[in-house]
Amino acid sequence: MKIHPAGALLALLIGTLAITHADIYKIRIDPHWAPDGSWMWYRNNLAKGEREFILVDLKKGLRQQAFDHDKLATALKEAGAGEPGATQLPLEDLSFDLQKGTTSFRMQGKWYRCDLGNYRIESIEKPQVPAPAPREEEKGPSPQGRPYRASREVSPDGRWRAYVKDHNLWVRAREEESEEIQLSTDGAAGNSYQAPFWAPNSNNLAAFRIQPGKVSEVHMVESSPRKGGRAKLHTRRYPLPGDKFTIHELNWFDLAGREHRKPEVGLIDFRGPHLRWTGDGRHFRYEKIDRGHQRFRIIEVDIFTGKHRNIIDERTKTFIWTEHALRLGMPRVNWLQRTKEILYLSEKDGHRHIYLVDIASGTMKPVTKGEFVVRHVDRVDEKKRQIWFRASGRHRDQDPYLIHFYRVNFDGTGFTALTESDGDHEIHYSPDRKFIIDTYSRIDRAPIHELRRVSDGKLVCKLEETDISELVATGWEPPEVFSAKGRDGTTDIWGIVCKPADFDPSRKYPVLEDMYAGPHDSYVPKRWNPGRRYSGWTDMGFVVIKVDGMGTANRSKAFHDVCWKNLKDAGFPDRILWHKAYAKENPWYDITRVGIHGGSAGGQSSTGALLFHPDFYKVAVSSCGCHDNRMDKASWNEQWMGYPVGPHYAESSNIDNAHRLKGRLLLIVGELDRNVPPESTLRLADALIRANKDFDLIVVPNGGHGGGGRHGDRRRKDFFRKHLLGIEPPNYNISK
Repeated sequence: MKIHPAGALLALLIGTLAITHADIYKIRIDPHWAPDGSWMWYRNNLAKGEREFILVDLKKGLRQQAFDHDKLATALKEAGAGEPGATQLPLEDLSFDLQKGTTSFRMQGKWYRCDLGNYRIESIEKPQVPAPAPREEEKGPSPQGRPYRASREVSPDGRWRAYVKDHNLWVRAREEESEEIQLSTDGAAGNSYQAPFWAPNSNNLAAFRIQPGKVSEVHMVESSPRKGGRAKLHTRRYPLPGDKFTIHELNWFDLAGREHRKPEVGLIDFRGPHLRWTGDGRHFRYEKIDRGHQRFRIIEVDIFTGKHRNIIDERTKTFIWTEHALRLGMPRVNWLQRTKEILYLSEKDGHRHIYLVDIASGTMKPVTKGEFVVRHVDRVDEKKRQIWFRASGRHRDQDPYLIHFYRVNFDGTGFTALTESDGDHEIHYSPDRKFIIDTYSRIDRAPIHELRRVSDGKLVCKLEETDISELVATGWEPPEVFSAKGRDGTTDIWGIVCKPADFDPSRKYPVLEDMYAGPHDSYVPKRWNPGRRYSGWTDMGFVVIKVDGMGTANRSKAFHDVCWKNLKDAGFPDRILWHKAYAKENPWYDITRVGIHGGSAGGQSSTGALLFHPDFYKVAVSSCGCHDNRMDKASWNEQWMGYPVGPHYAESSNIDNAHRLKGRLLLIVGELDRNVPPESTLRLADALIRANKDFDLIVVPNGGHGGGGRHGDRRRKDFFRKHLLGIEPPNYNISK
């Protein structure tokens, strides 16, 4: 059955309107905690404007209605407080005295107290609310910093000023007409000293001799300036893989002895270093990431002896994940303030875990271990020597991407799970941090709320389940979760399936894959949402899927390593097996008509689907794609493709493999894309033309990094309808 574009639009509007008028209840809890930590109350807003008040006795772990709503409504009426309905009591600012069995509240600007034993009402003055119990200090992960923040110019005692003159490092007493003292003599143009760092003793300095890098430029033409006039050329520096970066050579100086040394620590050719002096001024430390991300060190230099040592020295045959570390809520290196220790994040045992490093000895002990992944560090309590964090993959019977919350001691003991139910969790603490409200959901399960005890993570009582009955009555259905074995035959690959609202299993449906496989994350949504995902596509008659294949993050290191020097892989062997496994169970799922679309890294992969897997993928739309990793930002691409640039870059290049194209391809690019240079798409177009291949290309004047706006969205949909549904686009140029 063919669907006319106008009919698809009407179906989309009807579906949207139906969901708009479906209310959802108990989706969240707004708790009100007793100042003394003995109770908590909240209000549920229900259908038809009704409401109920819930009281939880925290000491007994008892959830119940806060009072008899009918009796309270009657009592208020008899007390002359109006005629409130029992199911719509307009109460605010409730408080409870559990020992006396009373509740006080505000209603319509007046305050009342009710004895819940006999439901007698009395008017009262506004009660004095006692101050909440002192809250235990919360502390997130400490940023990497210096116990002493070194001045770049003036010494800590204020006597000296360091500066660069004639490319060398000089100092001078700050008193008038003082003598200049030259500390270095080997500075020169193109290899000049910069950025002196004073030690706390005001006698020693560290400074770097700098060789500037040779960074590429990227050019973009603004063809259609909005204010008119000629086209404009935009040029900026844009480091590409293989470019020469700024080189830093470490130098150390002793002012009193007029001594200059060059510690044999090697040149720093990736990222400028940040020195961290010890409080006594004897040592300074800094991080060093080797170009190519295969070695990470924390180096300590003893300025009294000139010797250096590695506090941490981690190496790998693939990559150390140094990019995006701050997304984890904690720097890769977290210097503790109370002790001479470091909390360190590493995947060296096969999964991302937390390690405790003794600075003096360099000894590294695991804080967490096992076949799960630390996803985010929420809090470090140095006084109690505890870490509060999120992780995934610890529950073998659950989706391995679902987030759970944990606490552990620095020595690895006291490992406590704060959540356990099958879902993706978020938690909110009581003011005294003795309880949490745990809200969890899955993409196919509406949120459920529980009260749990922080000390041991045990369930205190169940609170609410989200009521989606009105939503379900509209015909709404959640996406389907499906997992299948990957290329190794053992690893589960997880994805979702979104079907049309009028799904008919007797029909055959073409499939669209929403593609993104950047190795820096995982992308299949896990939390419940009341919207109709991908309805803009499913209402046209497509089934839409999203999968996390091998090479993406948040699983094991081996799972992640698949991307190493091999971004063209993009998990496609796993994705194709997933498609076939689902089709085997669902005959309506037509894997002879599979399309794929994506932007940026997804633009690279969606085109790669047609180049490297043309027997499976038939149609692709690629927006703002990084079609050759040698032409995209060095920081991202060297992390996954390595350094130096070698033949493997060409092997993953869509441009070098353009001659392989078999399917139908639409390319979209904005001419002012500041993320991925637009020349990447244009060079792919050039390669396709030279290979005598047919394709479609949309260059968006003044467009940035994205899918081409409304025009790009329409053209993308028309392209898939034409080549997967057989629907020719209408002539949009004919006025209606």
